[in-house]
Parts: sequence; structure tokens; C-alpha cells
Amino acid sequence: MGICLSAQIKADSTYKTGVSSKYVTSDGNSSSTSTSSKVSSVSVPRTEGEILQATNLKSFNLADLKMATRNFRPDSVLGEGGFGSVFKGWIDENSFTATKPGTGMVIAVKRLNQDGFQGHKEWLAEVNYLGQFYHPHLVKLIGYCLEDEHRLLVYEFMPRGSLENHLFRRGSYFQPLSWNLRLKVALGAAKGLAFLHSAETKVIYRDFKTSNILLDSNYNAKLSDFGLAKDGPTGDKSHVSTRVMGTYGYAAPEYLATGHLTAKSDVFSFGVVLLEMLSGRRAVDKNRPSGEHNLVEWAKPYLANKRKIFRILDNRLEGQYLMEVAHKAATLALRCLSTEGKYRPNMDEVVTALEQLQSSQETVSNQNNSSNESRTRTRRRSADDVSSNKKKINSSYPRPSASSLYV
Repeated sequence: MGICLSAQIKADSTYKTGVSSKYVTSDGNSSSTSTSSKVSSVSVPRTEGEILQATNLKSFNLADLKMATRNFRPDSVLGEGGFGSVFKGWIDENSFTATKPGTGMVIAVKRLNQDGFQGHKEWLAEVNYLGQFYHPHLVKLIGYCLEDEHRLLVYEFMPRGSLENHLFRRGSYFQPLSWNLRLKVALGAAKGLAFLHSAETKVIYRDFKTSNILLDSNYNAKLSDFGLAKDGPTGDKSHVSTRVMGTYGYAAPEYLATGHLTAKSDVFSFGVVLLEMLSGRRAVDKNRPSGEHNLVEWAKPYLANKRKIFRILDNRLEGQYLMEVAHKAATLALRCLSTEGKYRPNMDEVVTALEQLQSSQETVSNQNNSSNESRTRTRRRSADDVSSNKKKINSSYPRPSASSLYV
């Protein structure tokens, strides 16, 4: 979760009424089941009981989750944050009862610190939103536990962890993401945000960052951690007024200055993450030389100049991208990072742009692969011919193997 960027640390969440759940199928088509004929356009706070009853989530007891995580053993920890810790566990996929480690369905269990500053409201916000929405690019919330002072959430397990780890952590397990995978992840995350911003959903995520983008085994991106999510403006309102919360380095300038929150605030945050993916640099890094601590401030002059964008591109990606595609990606990031929200694209436009970039990259990659295969076959025939001629001249030399020459 993010942090409060003002002096106050209390969460501020409101919730929709008139909705039991919204589903989006794997192909992106949506359908809804509702307690009323349409989604209410009025945002009204709901009680804890109303929120918990309105979801289709499993209510776990604490004893089962203790057993599933081997009593929250330290070696089961997947991650930690201001909210508490996330543990790996196992449950039966049909009965949802605890099973032995390595059997059944793998889960991730988030246990909220009892004195955690994120508080109960963020836990409830997460239950509210992820209990309503189902989408291929939102992490699936399986259930929750509310027992005495204990607050826990049970999610699907995301085996490849966070985008943050793959971009910035060094080690044998976290190999640098390729250019094509970065485009795939960016597109998946953009689709998740576009769904939240859609006319029927109208939710502002408010904490879009690399650590909140989780990857499944096929590098499909899913948004997680909805503790700071908030209903978007309704009626003729242009924004939602709220205390400033989020993560430093990702928050839009107008939100920091005024507390006015819109979907375009999320678009700015997306631009920061896209820039992190292009550059391999963190949004804020005090270990960088003076003048390079803030990624957006440092990179913007280069993004605007086609001849200089190579200076911000991650050198681990060298040779993997077309400069034309990289330039278009950089231009998209620059548009998302516009100082004024009205000049930023909406997330549907971002999705379209990324789909076009991905298509361009794949087309060129396929053409290059076909060309390389053709050249390889030609070279092998030439080698065979040369070898045959050599054999006639000097039979004491064995005929070289074509396969060993052209690996």
C-alpha cells in the first residue's frame, strides 16, 4: 500500500451501492449481476456488515489460515509492508480448507498489523472493491478473515511476484525482463486501469506503482492492493476532493497541490511506471547522482527529443527493440506525464497505443526471424558445397558438420 503524503494518515474511502458484483471474462467482455437494475450513480458509505454480505467471498476462520500458512512461519513470508506481511499458504481448491504444503491450491494471505497505520478502512476498501470486480488484470481476492482484532485477506498466488522485483532486484531468480515482456506487462496493467476507469465502474486506483503490479506464471499483469482505491466523481463533478495519499514519486502534480483526484491522476502514475519500465530506473532513487534522483524530472527532456531517448533506455534491453517503437513508447509516457491532466490520454487510448506498439514489435520480430532462418539455410547449403569441394581436393580433412558451424 502507499503512504499518506500529507500530515494525516487516516484513509478516506467511499463505496458504491446497488452492486453485488461485476465480471469481466478472459476476453475482456463484461457482464454484471446486480441487486438493482443498474449501478447506482450515488456514492454512499456502507457499513462493514453491508460490504461483507454483498461480496461473493469466502469467510475464512483464523485457525484455518494459521494451518494453511504453517502458523505464519517466517519462511512463508512473500512480502512485507506498512500494512503487515503476506504469507504463502495452501488450501483445498474445492472445500477451501487447509492442506499440506505443496498440495492443493497455493494462496497468498495478507495479515494486517493490528497496530498498522493503514488501518481497518483500507482492509475494508479492498474487500469492497475486489469483492465486486472480476477481471483478468485484477488480482483475484478469494476471501477474508475478520476475527476479533485479526484482519486478513486471501488472494490467488502470483508466482512471479511483483514487477518491482523484476525491474530493480538483482539476482539469479529475477532476470531482467525482455523488451517484449515489458510491453506485455504494460499492456496488461493498462487494461486493468482502463477497466477501473470505465463508465460502469468509475473507480480511481490511487496507488498505481510497480510493487502493486503482480505477475502470474505467464507474465500476465494483475493490479493488487486496493486499500487506497476510491469511487470516481459522479454527476457533473469533475473530481473527488480527498486528503493526499499514495506513494511519493508516482502522484500527479495537481493531486499533490490540491487534493483533487481524477482518473487522469492514475494516468500520470501509469506514465511514471511506463518510464520505469523503459529506463530500468526507480521513480525516486537517492543513490543516483544529483539531478537524477527524480526519474520524471530527469527523463522528460530526453523523452521529448527523438535523438536523445536512447539515453534513458535501459541498457539491458540493447538490441531488443526498434528505435521507432521505443520512441513511440517514450512519447506515450511523455503524454501520460503531462503537467495538466487535460492533456493526458485516457486509459482506453493508452491501451490502444500499447496494442499498436506490441503489434509493430511482433511483426518486425517475425520478419527478422523468417529472414534469419532463410539466411541460415542459405549459409548451410553454401557450407555444404564448399565442404564437398574441399573433400575432392584434400580427403585427409574430414567434412565439417554444418550444424556445428551454424549454432
